[in-house]
Amino acid sequence: MIQKEQILQAYETRHATKEFAADKTIAQEDFAFIMETARLSPSSFGFEPWNFLVVQNRALRDKLSVVSWGAQKQLATASHFVIILARTKQEMAADSDYVVNQMKNVQLLPENVITAKSAMYDKFLKQDFELFADERVMFEWAARQTYIALGNMMSSAAMIGIDSCPIEGFDKKQAEELLQAEGLLDKERFGVACMVAFGYRKNEPRPKTRQPREHLIRYVE
Repeated sequence: MIQKEQILQAYETRHATKEFAADKTIAQEDFAFIMETARLSPSSFGFEPWNFLVVQNRALRDKLSVVSWGAQKQLATASHFVIILARTKQEMAADSDYVVNQMKNVQLLPENVITAKSAMYDKFLKQDFELFADERVMFEWAARQTYIALGNMMSSAAMIGIDSCPIEGFDKKQAEELLQAEGLLDKERFGVACMVAFGYRKNEPRPKTRQPREHLIRYVE
């Protein structure tokens, strides 16, 4: 079993890498491992409201750089570049084909459990969290779940010595229009949640800074 000290060391050395060593490529099996940690990530109700576009095409990366002000060096130098998509309101409705299929054919739930879970989920969306009335709110709820997968991808990468950088520095509307024009996005079903680059750092970062524990953690006995 991996030691706690090794895990913390990976977290200590992980940083948002702004520029990668362009001549270094992540091994296929290592990147497959990173993506498997994304696939296995938890999500609300287990509905996995995400898709992952791994953009290795250099021409498309050049086009993305025009609408991604926060990814200029990463797009040019990263070994692997991932766009994380989140599902839309119509995809995440309790009675949508996607959600029903998820319960029936992925989670393999019996019909009586599907009926009960669907009702509970519908109540959660419309009453408990009051998400369903607004399309953007529903998208953001799905998008924030993609950050669980994002965190797992970056953490698992750090544990095997691979650097990463999460990216929100892009024009969402223009990025989605570009991906739709390229035949890579159905805007009725998905939107861009975030991006993340992977590779090997070109330069060493400055020491990590974080708030002290006592400013962040409270125990209620």
